[in-house]
Amino acid sequence: MLECILSADLSLLRFFNSGNSVYFDALVPMLTSGLTWIPLYIALFYLVVKNHETMAQIGLIVATAVVCVCLAGGIGDFIVKPMVGRLRPCNDPMVKAQLNLVAGTLSESYSFFSSHAANTFSLAMFFSLLVRDRLFTIVMFLWALLNCWTRLYLGVHYPSDILCGMLYGSFVGVVVYLAFYKLFYKFNIKFQYISSQYTASGYAKADIDVVVATLVFTIAIVALLAFGNISI
Repeated sequence: MLECILSADLSLLRFFNSGNSVYFDALVPMLTSGLTWIPLYIALFYLVVKNHETMAQIGLIVATAVVCVCLAGGIGDFIVKPMVGRLRPCNDPMVKAQLNLVAGTLSESYSFFSSHAANTFSLAMFFSLLVRDRLFTIVMFLWALLNCWTRLYLGVHYPSDILCGMLYGSFVGVVVYLAFYKLFYKFNIKFQYISSQYTASGYAKADIDVVVATLVFTIAIVALLAFGNISI
């Protein structure tokens, strides 16, 4: 049974792995970089600041978002990965020969589970529960899935690493949000907004549009830069 699972894992990885596309080989390393998404994080901070009145409220949300990342990626990187000790596909001599690896793809840490998947899904889940807007939720989870796909394309994780990271990250996002919700409304009045201009939790849809536009614009810029890297 274990051999069948591992075989299916490798088969799925080979499906998602690099197809020797010159363009995607230039694009994906930029998409998988945390620095690429700094504009998105700034836009999320803008959303929080614009829709809360006090520094205490803003600070609590920022702190809980940081807790999401620490619990999701931190536990994966410093506890689970060393304990499991699973080699990354790109570092496994028995596997990497079957993959199309992008030049310069290096990662010395272990594979299980994916911190990229855990981090992005924890943030997507936390902010989706916080904001309560359908479009925002779809966009945030698509962003998280995009990050997961880049890890498979580069051959630095198996699909099972990604799946477990997604599930664990989502769990962390829910738990951290529930803790935040209990603490936040212990000191603040709870309102239920009924308006076409605001979500049920009181976030202005115009500010949500800023976050969505920032994400789309970031991806568009990276897509254009990838063309430039091809010609270099």
